[in-house]
Amino acid sequence: MSSRNKEVVERVNAAFAANNLEGFLAQCADEVEWTMVGEKTCQGKAAIRDWMKAMPVEPPVFNVATLIAEGDLVMAQGDMTMNEKERPAVPYAYCDIYRFRGDKIVELKSFVIKTDAAASA
Repeated sequence: MSSRNKEVVERVNAAFAANNLEGFLAQCADEVEWTMVGEKTCQGKAAIRDWMKAMPVEPPVFNVATLIAEGDLVMAQGDMTMNEKERPAVPYAYCDIYRFRGDKIVELKSFVIKTDAAASA
């Protein structure tokens, strides 16, 4: 199951890179819960759609440095840049923890921290 869950997360990452929200949501259970730790929790696909509509139009550019699967959990860690409304790309470090039920994502916890541009170069 762990390797199959890693493949799902790889599809999710590809969907995010392509700015394909529906591609991400297709991998999720209807009752999925996404928590941006320290910021917001969205419960369900409709709430996630509404929240993502308020995000920058350009997809993030990211690098997955580590992808670990164990049981019903997958952790992806790396760095990314995002454009924030008419400002230059901002660098971040992230860690996403996905929890699965069967082959669907039921929970996603995202830890995202803005980093110093000089440190990420």
